[in-house]
Amino acid sequence: MAKNGGMSTLVTFIAWLTGVIVSLAVGFGLVGGTLAVPYLGVLNEIAGWVVVVVTILGAIMAIAGKFK
Repeated sequence: MAKNGGMSTLVTFIAWLTGVIVSLAVGFGLVGGTLAVPYLGVLNEIAGWVVVVVTILGAIMAIAGKFK
């Protein structure tokens, strides 16, 4: 892959976006009760909120960093 090429940037962005979407899907799944880790009980919901909040903050920080 070409260094610092347009295609490399596109692939990196697609991978980043996929990670954000998957993280939010898992986080909301844990919060809503669709997903659950056995024997954790209420910690599933707490873990879900942690994933959602950290993912959103990370995405905001990454976007802000691009415009800096």
